[in-house]
Amino acid sequence: QVTLVESGGGLVQAGGSLRLSCAAYGRTFSTYAMGWFRQAPGKEREFVATISANGRATFSADSVKGRVTVSRDNAKYVVYLQMNSLKPEDSAVYYCAAKSGYSSGNLKAYEYWGQGTQVTVSS
Repeated sequence: QVTLVESGGGLVQAGGSLRLSCAAYGRTFSTYAMGWFRQAPGKEREFVATISANGRATFSADSVKGRVTVSRDNAKYVVYLQMNSLKPEDSAVYYCAAKSGYSSGNLKAYEYWGQGTQVTVSS
């Protein structure tokens, strides 16, 4: 069991950068693959990026390819989402999530979810 708390969201101009953090409270963090998802008003929650439990494997959605980097520091129980070249279309509530086993882009596969952090990109 693990509790997840996102932070780092805010207001940024188009073309700018943000780094989101997800702090995990639970000593099994290093056994979980982690995912980032986002949800904009009126839209379904969508996959952004994921990272394996040991941090060796990552992949991201086509919509953010080349602009985001997911990483983790298991010693600090934190996973990060670095976002660059932000666009207004990136505005959403960003959620981190945890699952046992392999990393995945399927939100239904994740067992634990944070409460989200708001990202707003202005033009």
